[in-house]
Amino acid sequence: MTVTTAPEAALGVLPRADGSAKYSHAGYTVTASVNGPIEAQRRDEHPYEAHVDVIVRPAAGVGSTRERHLESILQSSLTQIILVKNFPRSLIQIVLQVEDTPENDYVNTKLVQASLNFAIMPALFQTAVLALLSAGVPMRATATATAVAIVPQDGTKTSVVDPSPRDAEIAQSVHVLAFTSHDELLLAESEGDFTVKEWDDVYETAKQVCCRPVPAKEGMEMVLDDEHTNGPDLRHFLRSTMEQKVASDLHWK
Repeated sequence: MTVTTAPEAALGVLPRADGSAKYSHAGYTVTASVNGPIEAQRRDEHPYEAHVDVIVRPAAGVGSTRERHLESILQSSLTQIILVKNFPRSLIQIVLQVEDTPENDYVNTKLVQASLNFAIMPALFQTAVLALLSAGVPMRATATATAVAIVPQDGTKTSVVDPSPRDAEIAQSVHVLAFTSHDELLLAESEGDFTVKEWDDVYETAKQVCCRPVPAKEGMEMVLDDEHTNGPDLRHFLRSTMEQKVASDLHWK
């Protein structure tokens, strides 16, 4: 399949959910639904805040421990930006369905490699944030995420944003970082061997992708304009997607 360089998103794709989103980027396509705040079961009740339940479903088969690991990371990160204390004894459920992968050969396999887990994590995270915005769940900030791999090439090491499964396989290390709209580091997961300087370079690269100032250009120009930058402008993409959704909802004749 053809891997698109620019992210694409659609909101409100599932009419029976409180909020939903479909997100495609770097060859991954994920659909998310959000329901809540709703009444929580007694085992999930917290007297002072809402419980955030994240479910990751692979494109084929049933989930395994690898999906459970992704769920725990996403739950921890999303709980930090959702105003959970506004909804005590409640449940906010986020279901993420993986629909496509770069190779499009999701047959009798799940996320079989840890590096592939890392490659898909930004798509899962971004889809969840978009679905939460679609549902109108109060959050203290929005957030964007990206993956960066350190790939050895011709005796040197190159930082690759949104690595392909092949890049992740041969990479010396793979990193996933997420930043809030206040430029705060929200998530940092790493795998492989790397030095402190290499991690600092990865941090700066990811921050450039996730925290680029809102440009003066209008529409999707800046999302597609990566001539002088490394990776898409995710913050402007998130804002543009919500602006288009609001304009569509308010349009009437």
